[in-house]
Amino acid sequence: MAEPMRQMHLNCFMFGLGHHEAAWRYKGVDPTQLSDIRYYHRLAQMAERAKFDSIFFADGLAGGKGYVNFFEPLTLMSSLAGVTKHIGLIGTVSTTYTEPYNLARYFASLDHISKGRVGWNIVTTGHAAAALNFNRDAHMEHTERYERAGEFLDVTTALWDSWEDGALVYDKAAGVMTDAARIREINHVGKWFKVKGPLTIPRVPQGHPVLVQAGSSEDGRAFAAKYAEVIYTMQTEIGEARQFYQDMQTRLVAAGRSPGQLKILPGIAVIIGETEEEAKEKEWRLNELSSLQNGLRRLSTLLGRDMSQYPLDGPLPELPDASEVNNQQTIYKVYVDLARRENLTIRQLIHRTAAGRGDLTVVGTPLQIADQLEKWFVTRACDGFNIMPPYFPGGLEDFIQHVIPELQRRGLFRTEYTGSTLREHLGLPRPVNRFAAVSSN
Repeated sequence: MAEPMRQMHLNCFMFGLGHHEAAWRYKGVDPTQLSDIRYYHRLAQMAERAKFDSIFFADGLAGGKGYVNFFEPLTLMSSLAGVTKHIGLIGTVSTTYTEPYNLARYFASLDHISKGRVGWNIVTTGHAAAALNFNRDAHMEHTERYERAGEFLDVTTALWDSWEDGALVYDKAAGVMTDAARIREINHVGKWFKVKGPLTIPRVPQGHPVLVQAGSSEDGRAFAAKYAEVIYTMQTEIGEARQFYQDMQTRLVAAGRSPGQLKILPGIAVIIGETEEEAKEKEWRLNELSSLQNGLRRLSTLLGRDMSQYPLDGPLPELPDASEVNNQQTIYKVYVDLARRENLTIRQLIHRTAAGRGDLTVVGTPLQIADQLEKWFVTRACDGFNIMPPYFPGGLEDFIQHVIPELQRRGLFRTEYTGSTLREHLGLPRPVNRFAAVSSN
């Protein structure tokens, strides 16, 4: 029997009013919606009708003076779980500025509330200013953050396994609610954490919430090979994306896992027009609405140097290698490589990254965009995409109304949900409970 056609996975990256930094000024965008939960309900339901695998919410732990993103992801996801039935809900929480026990409880609660539709986007926090909001004087070094994150994952997943399936028995006649033999302390003692357990919440529908990771540094790749089930990655060139894809498959096997246990979704900002000229006009209008001051602030934060002291129409100054910086190494490298490769001025770099903040930006007709997505997908540069509309709701509506039907016509994307959990949407296995596996031997 012929193997079913491989289908791409699509995640919608929900980010405030849109991914372009001037989204809030664009025609048809109402900035006052940001504090209205009904706005997020409408966007989530729109993405669900289009059969997206999931929606994703980023987070930051240090306040800026420019763009506003608003709600904390887990609080928001709890509300969205009540107004959706199928779509996955993925939220960001830092391993550097929280504790495993708290986080395990948050996501276990959400997975039960959503009936198995939750994922955790694992970050170590790249912005050094976050330290000043958490009773610290300095940000932890990059390698140490990943070391802590590894132990954090070991503890968190053990806590999710501290209840076996079937531990809740509800035997009214015997007066027994739980089978105590199926609930275990984890008794973890390590360099960073000391946690007894068990968790206060029974095992979740998915076994574990889906583990998502964003980061392509050496530390990030090693971490992903061991723990991640989805990677949000940043590549702007297809050859580079294929190399990353192959590298991760090799690392996955070396870590004792199979390629099907990891889905790679590069971020793509899409600006769509009925004609290529119309799409380019949209991009131009959005860039014209951008604030150069905000763009310089964004660039300065990412590169760790005040860019306002250099000529706007000149090149980037000499900068250290990405491995030497203590902020977000992946984004840093993407920005510097893009500027060097295309000989961009500082002004041009600001405009080129205004829509995707370093992710690939595709500008064109629905057919041109579908062609690009198909090329990346069928040549194994990815397993799908993290879609980043330039503005909401219009940019998402354009993608849903014009690109998704073309992908469906080509047999590349689902027309209906066939599962009920996020793991089922992604084709990921339900994790075996490590303690149950030991006790059954």
